[in-house]
Amino acid sequence: MKKIIRYGILILILVICVSFWWRYYFVFGEGVKAGNLNFFVKKGMIFKTYEGRLIQDGFKSNTQGAMQSNEFEFSVIDENIAAILERNSGKQVELRYKEYLNPIFWRGMSEYVVTEVLKSEEGTKNNKLPYQ
Repeated sequence: MKKIIRYGILILILVICVSFWWRYYFVFGEGVKAGNLNFFVKKGMIFKTYEGRLIQDGFKSNTQGAMQSNEFEFSVIDENIAAILERNSGKQVELRYKEYLNPIFWRGMSEYVVTEVLKSEEGTKNNKLPYQ
């Protein structure tokens, strides 16, 4: 009887570990999104995470002749990626991301986690306006 209880407990622990991994660490999808970086902030009460929003334009609307924007909200774990995105707020960027089934509070508030900045409009300090 004790052997059955031990095996039952081991199987239960294994099922709990696998289901936790499946819900929070299994990468459901990967992709690339491009658009204007609307905002990028670091926020949180205990765990400070980087959160941002990308606005993609040019998608068809249900109304004929109209255009609509599509918002892509994401989180960032890596400090280096966060530094790049902070410098490019309001500019056109292209991001590679991973999609998880559920967010974890120390990873961010979104299921989408940006892993790489593929392209960004780097601002130059010495550009002069055409009328100067």
